[in-house]
Amino acid sequence: MQICYTIQSLKQALLAYSEKSIGFVPTMGALHQGHLSIIQKALLDNDVVVCSVFVNPTQFNNAEDLKVYPRNIESDSNELEKAGCNILFAPSINEIYPHSQDVSHFDVDFGSLTKVMEAHFRPGHFNGVIAVVKRLFEIVNPSKAYFGEKDFQQLSIVKKLTHNFGFHIEIVGCPIIREDDGLAMSSRNMNLSNSEREAAKLIPLLLKRSIEHYKTNGLTATKAWVKEQITQHPILELEYFEVADSATLESIEKFNSQNARAFMVVFAGKTRLIDNMPIN
Repeated sequence: MQICYTIQSLKQALLAYSEKSIGFVPTMGALHQGHLSIIQKALLDNDVVVCSVFVNPTQFNNAEDLKVYPRNIESDSNELEKAGCNILFAPSINEIYPHSQDVSHFDVDFGSLTKVMEAHFRPGHFNGVIAVVKRLFEIVNPSKAYFGEKDFQQLSIVKKLTHNFGFHIEIVGCPIIREDDGLAMSSRNMNLSNSEREAAKLIPLLLKRSIEHYKTNGLTATKAWVKEQITQHPILELEYFEVADSATLESIEKFNSQNARAFMVVFAGKTRLIDNMPIN
């Protein structure tokens, strides 16, 4: 596996694959089996796979969250090599943002995608996501790019981004990979204490139960029910629960099995955990 720290060295490495299909997996590192499953999917679909590891500062609206975000490029490199990744792109902040870390707002229409759920609780987050993904797409110019469904709103925005900016890149959504007890795999899980990790396994269980509650009682009543369930647990704190159309991410008040998806964000201690499930 080749490791490239600069745009110039990456472009030089990609010259050898000028007539090949390129699969791209952008990550912020702290790789787990969920990431590696995406790498495997990309390897099946393409001639060459590029994985980027870059903790993007512009998508963190919380400075403390950025500070504690796990980083271990040596471990990530070893895992990627074992997985069969062809090229690791591990740029510095100055390499990605040579002039400034400030990101201008893009004068493009993302509809409701950048106005709901995460946008309410993480102001500026998606502007940072759009900035870094656009930049990485311009650098790598892949045939296909792969994103996990755990960050479903991000996946939806990236699909819209490719259309808005005219990228000819196929965006592939990859299913959530879960631990044995159902918790969605996440780089943030390693920040959990033992008691927080034990409490966190309730999140996917409650999410499943909330879907059944929603089918019978509708969204407003289910939100109140979810809040009540979380409030009873001393370690967990609900940020939001939502049922939305998977295309527009707009709320669906009454049960609708067509393209509906349930979303939940819960704090376990100081660690913010996100999850979602389709309703069928």
